[in-house]
Amino acid sequence: MSPTFGSRAMHQFFSRVSPRLPACLALVVSVGVPAGVPAETIKSQRHDFRVTIIAKGLDHPWSMAFLPDGGLLITERVGRLRLFRDGKLLPKPVAGGPRVVDSGQGGLLDVILHPRFTENKLLYLSYAARGIGGVHTQVTRYRFDEAAHGLTEPKLIFDAIPKAGGGQHFGGRMAFDRAGHLYISVGERGDKERAQNLAEHAGSVIRLKDDGSVPPDNPFFGRSDARPEIYSYGHRNPQGMARHPRTGAIWTHEHGARGGDEINIIRKGRNYGWPVITHGIDYDGSPIGIGKSAPGMEQPLYFWVPSIAPSGMAFYTGDKFPKWKNSLFVGALAGQALVRLELKGDKVIREERLLKGAVGRVRDVRTGPDGYLYITTDDDDGRVLRLEPAQ
Repeated sequence: MSPTFGSRAMHQFFSRVSPRLPACLALVVSVGVPAGVPAETIKSQRHDFRVTIIAKGLDHPWSMAFLPDGGLLITERVGRLRLFRDGKLLPKPVAGGPRVVDSGQGGLLDVILHPRFTENKLLYLSYAARGIGGVHTQVTRYRFDEAAHGLTEPKLIFDAIPKAGGGQHFGGRMAFDRAGHLYISVGERGDKERAQNLAEHAGSVIRLKDDGSVPPDNPFFGRSDARPEIYSYGHRNPQGMARHPRTGAIWTHEHGARGGDEINIIRKGRNYGWPVITHGIDYDGSPIGIGKSAPGMEQPLYFWVPSIAPSGMAFYTGDKFPKWKNSLFVGALAGQALVRLELKGDKVIREERLLKGAVGRVRDVRTGPDGYLYITTDDDDGRVLRLEPAQ
């Protein structure tokens, strides 16, 4: 299956695939049930698995980070960092987090641990923050003091400028590469043309050292007309980011408008085209930019027409689902599904949609250290769910 096919081909493809997808799925309602406890099974013709509710009652949970000793940190968009420990969600939020702007798509977004967290207890939070001129994406580093149930030693790592009004397109996903560089996605704040302006952070992927300083080998380092933190640009609103387990490359996905959601491999200094080129159209049905391609602009590795509104992204590296090994999983908000992409090298060769309509809007997806797959649902009564083999 080609990653660059039109809506007619998409319709034909899903007409062939949809009979193999589960038509009706049941949900296990049990909080903190250990793996192995008998539970109701979700079945499809390809896979037998069950879904267990690990935590519930969360206010739009946005992201998760697994602690080395078995705990789970969860961000709530309203601005709370929560800790799940020993089978239960602790009632009090972790103290000492940032002041966030919880408006529109803004709020507390991603949480990621430092690669040497076991030694230094450092973690990073991304969020929408107010400043001169409006609101934009920030990242602050903290030291996690679990004994005090708090965050200490805040250090502002990144502050996107200039600020802007409105509550759209903050990006906010983060990932570390193998060399210890921190990548941060930044949306174009709903103002298309900003994604092509290197003098602004909007619509870019940022690359920093772990202390927030700029690596001198960044592509625009030393240029007076560009922000040195920018590693790639021409992005709309990237809300998925993950490091490839084999190549170490940073992969992202971003929202299109009506269609044109993209998966990209982030490469140094590349222009990913928004809004000059896109495979989607505007919300009123009008065209965007000049077409689907242009010299000097990257084509997506894969895209969706119509849009699934992707959010969250993880390569499956566990051992509990051997047939899913190295698949790429993407949460779908508008699609209300968990999308599995089967890969051959850097090409998508098959798409499968799991849990379609069964659990609601899927905001984040992670491979747990126990080999299971975890997702969060974007809702006022949001949940953390675990996918487990039925047997």
